[in-house]
Amino acid sequence: MRKMISDFFVEHPYIKVIGTARNGKDAIRKIQMLKPDVVTMDVEMPEMNGLEALKVIMKECPVPIVMLSSTTKNGAKITLEAMANGAVDFIAKPSGPISLDLYKIQSEVIRIVENAATVHISKLRHAEPLEKKKTTIPKEKVTILPHSTMNLENECTNENHTKSPVKWSKHSKKMVLIGTSTGGPRALQEVITRLPQTISAPILIVQHMPEGFTKSLAHRLNQLSKITVKEAEQGDILQAGVAYIAPGGFHLHIRKIGMSYCIELDQSEPPRGGHRPSVDVMFENNSNYNDFDKIAVIMTGMGSDGTKGLQALKSKGNVIAITESANTCVVYGMPKSAYATGLVDEVADVDDISNIIMKYLP
Repeated sequence: MRKMISDFFVEHPYIKVIGTARNGKDAIRKIQMLKPDVVTMDVEMPEMNGLEALKVIMKECPVPIVMLSSTTKNGAKITLEAMANGAVDFIAKPSGPISLDLYKIQSEVIRIVENAATVHISKLRHAEPLEKKKTTIPKEKVTILPHSTMNLENECTNENHTKSPVKWSKHSKKMVLIGTSTGGPRALQEVITRLPQTISAPILIVQHMPEGFTKSLAHRLNQLSKITVKEAEQGDILQAGVAYIAPGGFHLHIRKIGMSYCIELDQSEPPRGGHRPSVDVMFENNSNYNDFDKIAVIMTGMGSDGTKGLQALKSKGNVIAITESANTCVVYGMPKSAYATGLVDEVADVDDISNIIMKYLP
């Protein structure tokens, strides 16, 4: 598999493989010696596994790391823990621990490594429990490939950027909609764990992830949060104080039943922009219902998913739009695209987003 991944980049215009490692201990030695810009690392390795190695690397010689993981329950759980400990992204192996058919996802491997090369190491802080939260973010330097387009930090970073919402009443029914991608699991941990149990609205979440990983994400967040977090299931009745994460491979819709709303999972519509679930699809579907107000949040992620959906939401109903600032985004793509529409009401660092959500709720 090391040989196969190396071969993926033989003809790449600006990425060169400068070393391979047999296990976690070997990886730590070679990272310290070779100082790469990006590392791909398997979750499952002999002697020292990927998670153990990741923790040492992020402490001693931090670098953007992309994890390779099997889609087993244990593999997904460890992958989520790795991302909480600073991994920038992950790649799901197509057929178990030894995936000799990795060539099937060659283009995805290349795309994710290219994205990782644009991430500044200071954005990959460890998402610690709230009581252990540090007050400063390390500012380590890392050599970024000149081809990258990550110099976005000075654009649209005004944390106090606010528009005066029109016709907003704290007393009407509310629903919170959140869309994230690269860096999203860590951002969601920052936001969801800070919401109070008494929050008076249901929360719908789309995180770009393949099938199997969203259940582990929901389980992890549920353990860390005051509110209930679950992977959305067909027919779930939406309840205040519960967050529903769209399962990998399904678009997330809602449907009205009497005075209540329930989850409708859809696999018939193809992926939108390469994503299923898609933030655009969730937002557009939600825009069809106007007996409640919406708080739409777009956080870290590559691309523009959520922008068209936000335009639909804003054109049809009463919506507060919040985007994560470039200060804290692992990848400032989705929020930047949404901000460019002129429809965003608030821009905030990830630490402040939960407070802003609560400010618009009863």
